[in-house]
Amino acid sequence: MYATNYHRASSVQDAVKLKSGSDEGKYLSGGMTLIATMKQRLASPSDLVDLRHIPDLKGISVNGRSVRIGAATTHYDVATSAELKAVCPAICDLAHHIGDPHVRHMGTIGGSVANNDPAADYPAALLALDAVVVTNAREIKAGDFFTGLFDTALEEGEIIVAVTFDAPEKAAYAKFRNPASRYAMTGVFVAKQDNGDVRTAVTGAGADGVFRHEGMEAALAGNWSPDALAGVTVDPSDLLSDIHASSEYRANLVKVMAKRAVAAA
Repeated sequence: MYATNYHRASSVQDAVKLKSGSDEGKYLSGGMTLIATMKQRLASPSDLVDLRHIPDLKGISVNGRSVRIGAATTHYDVATSAELKAVCPAICDLAHHIGDPHVRHMGTIGGSVANNDPAADYPAALLALDAVVVTNAREIKAGDFFTGLFDTALEEGEIIVAVTFDAPEKAAYAKFRNPASRYAMTGVFVAKQDNGDVRTAVTGAGADGVFRHEGMEAALAGNWSPDALAGVTVDPSDLLSDIHASSEYRANLVKVMAKRAVAAA
């Protein structure tokens, strides 16, 4: 690893100040991606500003159906929150199947969302739940936040403070995991709101990252059943093709995982 300066921020304002005073600083949350890329010498930030010890960025609050999850909340805390499970068990189940215990105790929801890995789980949940990403400067709808592979609407120095959403009537997530990394080779999060609105988001398969599938949404809005997806077409030309799976294989996985998610919901 290259030499770097480590800073432990005590507040969001402190973190912004520390990063703005560095040459090429980076915010550090769980470090599940950043530390690995530094070890491979693919990234060499001059300064690391640790966000994990900022009290305002931690915790889960549920007020009726309204949910707020602090950005520095770990996957483990999301997975084991009884309060969250009572209104949206789907996101608890999603968090429970991220990586392994070490990753779940270190990785954070804010770090995952900010990194926007094309195979990450949380982006699909936020997109399907019509969530809002709250930063220190503004609020961004999930549909506007995820802009491409490893790319988001975050501006220089902007910090994710929390994610918020209204718990749906029904929701579930199903993914086909890479056996080594446990990243989603294809994952589908489905959500149905009380008003009948249905949203379906796919991760791990899109050539441009997480995306919604309108054909599945229309089919499920008319008939909330796995059988409703039988006639839906998934275009492989818009999907990833790599050593793990071809685009045609992923197209099939999208339908299979969507059916499993609907059945689970």
